[in-house]
Amino acid sequence: MAVRGPCFSRQRQVLFLFLFVGLGLAGSEFGRYSVTEETERGSFVANLAKDLGLGVEALAAKRTRVIFDDHKQHLFLEAHTGDLLTKEKLDREKLCGSTEPCVLHFQILMDNPFQIYRAELRILDINDHSPIFQDKKMILKILENTAVGTTFRLERAQDSDGGRNGIQNYTISPNSFFHIVILNPDGKKYPELVLDKALDYEEQPELSLILTALDGGTPPRSGTAVVRVEVIDINDNSPEFDQMFYEVTIPENSRLGSLIITASAWDLDSGINGEVSYAFSQASEDIRKTFAIDKHSGEISLRGYLDFETTESYSIIIKATDRGGLFGKSTVRIQVMDVNDNFPEITVSSFISPIPENTAETLIMIFSIRDKDSGKNGKMVCTIPEDLPFMLKSSIENYYHLETEGALDRESRAEYNITISVTDLGTPRLTTQHTITVQVSDINDNAPAFTQTSYTMFVRENNSPALHIGTISATDSDSGSNAHITYSLLSAEDPQLALTSLISINADNGQLFALRALDYEALQTFEFRVGATDQGSPVLSSQALVRIVVLDDNDNVPFVLYPLQNASAPCTELLPRAAEPGYLITKVVAVDRDSGQNAWLSFQLLKATEPGLFSVWAHNGEVRTTRLLSERDVPKHRLVLLVKDNGDPPRSASVTLHVLVVDGFSQPYLPLPEVAHNPAHEEDALTLYLVIALASVSSLFLLSVLLFVGVRLCRRVRAASLGVCSVPDGHFPDHLVDISGVGTLSQSYQYEVCMMGGSGTNEFRFLKPVPPNLQPQFPGKEREESPTLRNSLGLFSDCN
Repeated sequence: MAVRGPCFSRQRQVLFLFLFVGLGLAGSEFGRYSVTEETERGSFVANLAKDLGLGVEALAAKRTRVIFDDHKQHLFLEAHTGDLLTKEKLDREKLCGSTEPCVLHFQILMDNPFQIYRAELRILDINDHSPIFQDKKMILKILENTAVGTTFRLERAQDSDGGRNGIQNYTISPNSFFHIVILNPDGKKYPELVLDKALDYEEQPELSLILTALDGGTPPRSGTAVVRVEVIDINDNSPEFDQMFYEVTIPENSRLGSLIITASAWDLDSGINGEVSYAFSQASEDIRKTFAIDKHSGEISLRGYLDFETTESYSIIIKATDRGGLFGKSTVRIQVMDVNDNFPEITVSSFISPIPENTAETLIMIFSIRDKDSGKNGKMVCTIPEDLPFMLKSSIENYYHLETEGALDRESRAEYNITISVTDLGTPRLTTQHTITVQVSDINDNAPAFTQTSYTMFVRENNSPALHIGTISATDSDSGSNAHITYSLLSAEDPQLALTSLISINADNGQLFALRALDYEALQTFEFRVGATDQGSPVLSSQALVRIVVLDDNDNVPFVLYPLQNASAPCTELLPRAAEPGYLITKVVAVDRDSGQNAWLSFQLLKATEPGLFSVWAHNGEVRTTRLLSERDVPKHRLVLLVKDNGDPPRSASVTLHVLVVDGFSQPYLPLPEVAHNPAHEEDALTLYLVIALASVSSLFLLSVLLFVGVRLCRRVRAASLGVCSVPDGHFPDHLVDISGVGTLSQSYQYEVCMMGGSGTNEFRFLKPVPPNLQPQFPGKEREESPTLRNSLGLFSDCN
């Protein structure tokens, strides 16, 4: 049955007194408990929650545990009640041997915060072992002339119990020659026979006595041995040792068979009575296994291995006996010297891994160290590598706890291998290492980071819908869900841009797609922002700028601004017959809404009435004469020009020009072939006008003709919707206008031509160039007006 404290009230009071005094002097000492050996498993020892002043819930929350110094779990803590119970039957003799009292030391560990208390458990002995004599039969040879009162020490009995349950008394069977006395020289009771009556070999050569050993248990137990007393003839000198006490020190790592000491004895008798033999007297089984003595020489040698940590010294009684049975005794004390033969031991009490990053001074492990050696050999130094962000803190009784020095960063290092080294101070120094692996768990402390702060992507116009145009990418230094990135469109830099109708993004891999065909002429570039968001808690995100550049495709044909081809009547250009080679007749003006080389225009002459008379400059569209005109040249010419861009494949447009050859701008105007109803009548009228023009020499007539021609031309331009002249009623238009160059043309040409009106003769004159002030529009569809188009339009003005 388990009890708390000793069995007797006075002993309990003394124990409580020592307990309170101990707690007052040392805060690490907690309590002393006791339990009777052989108590059944689960027996109550103490209520630890009550002794600690804590509730059962608090005791469980602190992860309270009990750890014994011998690393065996003799007690366990009941979490629901806080009771300290036995885990097994306790055998005092196995745990402590002959040591009295039998005390087991243990620690009570608690976390949150970390606390440690020292306590002890005393195993109370019960009388469960009887005294035993190693030799059940002892032979005692006594000379017949031995004096009355002589004592003879007998072999003591062995009792595994201790204290009061150990051997308390010896008795001898009733006889007339001997009585027994008990000696206690070293704390152990030895029986000795005392001779009460002189022996007579001739009367009784032998006696047989019963020696009984009694312990102090209730009821007492006993053990017996037979003492045979042989009376021998007179041998009046016993062997004597040269020393009554021998002392020697040997290291615990001595080799087997090595000589320890030689004991020497002599006998003054002669003959067989002077021959001496040596032997151990009353030696325990442990001594007989460890040491051997040569019976002839008295040399004591090592028979078994020594262990200072188990036994520090041996006390051996040796006996020298002569052939007559007389003997002398001496004591040999062998002191075992400790050597550094035990490595330090590391015992882990608790270990926590993984630990969260960004947490300062986190407890990782609690452990204790131990070295079975003593003195300097048992002193230890505990270290960890200095290049790691961890530190060791020492607590009582060689207990340590390992903590982080500061916050750890998993992205810098996710795993640490920590080697704990424990080195003793002996010679040679012995080291024990224990390596642990500490994992650092991730928290969401890193936002996704794009591989670029901005992305530029190119896509050609007229693309197919759902075209993949590029991929954005972001990385996250975290792990797991904290590193899982989702991509999204945020906003366009232009708030009026409908971004979601143009672009879509794959949320998983950041791929960008064009949702519909893009038009370079409508939208050349646009910018928007994208976001990358992780799935941690809290959610972290980042942004990047994406710029989409639309590449031009050659999807627009050149458009001819002058002369316009959709008028009701074509425009006719006048060419003086006296024009020099290279004379500028007109300039074809065209534009292309594409860009780059797709908008580079070139001009070439496809058809002409007189192919050798006209040429077109390829880069600016100027139509010029290549030679002087002759009388054989027809007065009317039709030219077809091709305007072609530089795209792949190239696109082109054609334009038709009518050129009228005149002898001078002062001759009367002849109706144009395209609008004359009677060709013969028109030729006669033209001849008449030429005759009148040549006959008129006056300046007034020349001005009238010039004014008349200019007015008719201007009216014709207005009637033909910005550039095609009409010739109603046989009068000249008000103006004749060339449109300025556009596209790749390098120069602008624009002239104002007027005729002074009159009924008879008119006078022709040239006026200054006219600045542009009119912008024609593209036919067919409404499109945005480009700067090139705006600068390429020729303007018309009235002549005064």
